[in-house]
Amino acid sequence: MTGELQDRVAIVTGAGGGLGRSHALLLARHGARVVVNDADAAAAERVAAEIEADGGRALAAPASVTDEAQVAAMVHSATLAWGGVDILVNNAGILRDRSFAKMDLADFRLVVEVHLMGAVLCAKAVWDQMRERCFGRIVMTTSSSGLYGNFGQANYGAAKMALVGLMQTLALEGEKYNVRVNCLAPTAATGMTEGVLAPDALARLAPEAVSPGLLALVGEDAPTRAILCAGAGHFASAHVTLTDGAFIGNGGDAGERLVAAWDRVVDREGEVVPAYGFTQAERELASAGFDAPTMAVAR
Repeated sequence: MTGELQDRVAIVTGAGGGLGRSHALLLARHGARVVVNDADAAAAERVAAEIEADGGRALAAPASVTDEAQVAAMVHSATLAWGGVDILVNNAGILRDRSFAKMDLADFRLVVEVHLMGAVLCAKAVWDQMRERCFGRIVMTTSSSGLYGNFGQANYGAAKMALVGLMQTLALEGEKYNVRVNCLAPTAATGMTEGVLAPDALARLAPEAVSPGLLALVGEDAPTRAILCAGAGHFASAHVTLTDGAFIGNGGDAGERLVAAWDRVVDREGEVVPAYGFTQAERELASAGFDAPTMAVAR
């Protein structure tokens, strides 16, 4: 144990196996007290016992992240046991892959409910205490399927990109309280990826090659609003950018002029990563000749 996270209290959802288990073990090895959450009570107990056998401290917390009362009880138990929650890793998830034409809308709703609303419920349950204590680290698990799309994963991709939007706003709202919120986009061989990749590729994509990325996202000097992509020991950063664009103006032929100027609109030279959502409106008004004041939301 290195003690980099000594005595920090971390909740890891979906930690009964796969990537969540790997996250929980890594956080514990670095000194964190880990709340091992999983809908499968036996799996949560096994991982908690594994952490304790290795000299760490863990608390099994069987709960569904889609059940507000169960999530509240989990956070309450962690707070009673260890005084509060410092770190939340929203990892719980499921797959219901099918092409959009064949996808049952019930499966679409279920995936959004687990990934997006599960993260919302867990973040909401710890948000007030993190703000009050002026320390919090929240990690959302996004995916390249959300960032860039993937055939057969309309439900999963929609939920995963929604988590990026949630992260962006919570990071802004939590900034002055030292609550930092980031996204992790993993590529890992887990039960969710069996049959998707070749066996030799899966062998290189062990969950343990992803989890070290958490240290950069939950420590004292963690960034905020980062999207960290991780897999096979490789790490990269993804960004939502805004091009310089072109002023087209109004009028009956504005659509035609836009079509003619399309190459300038999408030219990525000089693109920026906006500091907040209203950057777009500020740039649009400035392009139209207005001396637009900053629209940054008061913090």
